[in-house]
Amino acid sequence: MEFTHTINGLAVSSEGDFEVIDPATARGFARCPDATREQLDQAVAAARRAFGQWRRTPAAERGEYVRAFAAALRASATRLAPLLTQEQGKPLAAATSEFLRSADHIDVLSTIDIGGELLRSGGRDKVELHYRPLGVVGAITPWNFPVVLAVWKIAHAIYTGNTVVLKPSPYTPLTTLKLGELARGILPPGVLNVLAGGNDLGAWMSEHPGIDKISFTGSGPTGKKVLRSASSSLKRVTLELGGNDAAIVLPDVDIPKAAQDIFWGAFNNSGQICKAIKRIYVHEDIYAPMGNALAAIARATKVGSGMEPGVQLGPVQNRAQFDIVNALIDDARRQGGEFLSGGEPLPLPGYFIPPTIVSGLGKGSRLVEEEPFGPVVPLIRYVSVDDALDQANDTAFGLSGSIWTVDIEQGRALAARLEVGTAWVNQHGGSDPHLPFGGAKASGMGHENALLGLRDYMQLSVVQSPPDPSAPAAK
Repeated sequence: MEFTHTINGLAVSSEGDFEVIDPATARGFARCPDATREQLDQAVAAARRAFGQWRRTPAAERGEYVRAFAAALRASATRLAPLLTQEQGKPLAAATSEFLRSADHIDVLSTIDIGGELLRSGGRDKVELHYRPLGVVGAITPWNFPVVLAVWKIAHAIYTGNTVVLKPSPYTPLTTLKLGELARGILPPGVLNVLAGGNDLGAWMSEHPGIDKISFTGSGPTGKKVLRSASSSLKRVTLELGGNDAAIVLPDVDIPKAAQDIFWGAFNNSGQICKAIKRIYVHEDIYAPMGNALAAIARATKVGSGMEPGVQLGPVQNRAQFDIVNALIDDARRQGGEFLSGGEPLPLPGYFIPPTIVSGLGKGSRLVEEEPFGPVVPLIRYVSVDDALDQANDTAFGLSGSIWTVDIEQGRALAARLEVGTAWVNQHGGSDPHLPFGGAKASGMGHENALLGLRDYMQLSVVQSPPDPSAPAAK
């Protein structure tokens, strides 16, 4: 395949390029164009030119453009899924599903009413809330779900009347460049611009005076850099950062059923999900049987190249993350952790770590305190559910969490005590375009999805005026 940036609706190449690695082989398989600062300036200028007309396009018509883009995603899923698997590592079925889920999600998102609101009418005055687009949105996306997270940001921004300059992770840039290519035949020139590049490109975007908002999904340390850089021009910022999600398992659960759901809540996408379960707190009465059930699922799970039939989990996406996960496993071993499953990289050429479950750890160990973002999770014993909640909340993170119990009423009450952006009962993960998603504490700022998420891409204006002539007079 040929890979090009999309600037002002046109295919654009670069003099420089960089290698993209297949995590299943640890070898390069493609070259990606590396955007220059001048090309970023061109993309921002194109987005600013397009903004004037795009903001005046009725929201209903912008929604039709979004849904046409969704249709193109569906039509391209089979063709582009192998590319997503090769650069990201996930199984081919999961890659195909990522395209289809993205399309379904933005079909719904683009039908949400984003009109204004009437606060007061009659009496002394009439007060309305008006919402207008911000301008040019700079979107920076990570490597774990390159299609989903790019498509969400594109849809939020363009449906609300903004234009976009999008930068994917340099680990997984290729499929996102193809999204820009798809959009060339659907969106007006300049509405969506897609540039690939390294960390310098992200920094240039965060500080660029022509960009009005940054929407960033990625690590906490990088999110802090984005926030500092964006502050120089008081850009609006949405940050979706990391998590250290806790699952608290009560002693009344159906162990086989709960173990299946908890396992996949932790290890889906090889644990490379911001809102994956990363700490499992299990009551002492069922600690051993729950550990055994989870370990049995782990040992039965097929790990390998995403192109192989029947593979359920692929590799860790890149060497840097592979090294982080292995360092946490090594530290857990030094801390006296007992490995119920996994614990060693697989003897394969890529970045393969089997699903690893470690018992016997507690507060103070790195695996409990830090976000591994990979296929390893600690199993932590508790006696009192109040103590489990205290431990779950004793973290700088606050993305999501879950309670597992047959007593749904009690589950809801306990879930409400988790200091997170999203708390579940008897489930963990997933997304719904009707529900806002965002983190508490150090897990982020702002929201995506639902009306609340769309509003984060718009500027609120209060319009206060005399009452309508037909309104009753104020007493």
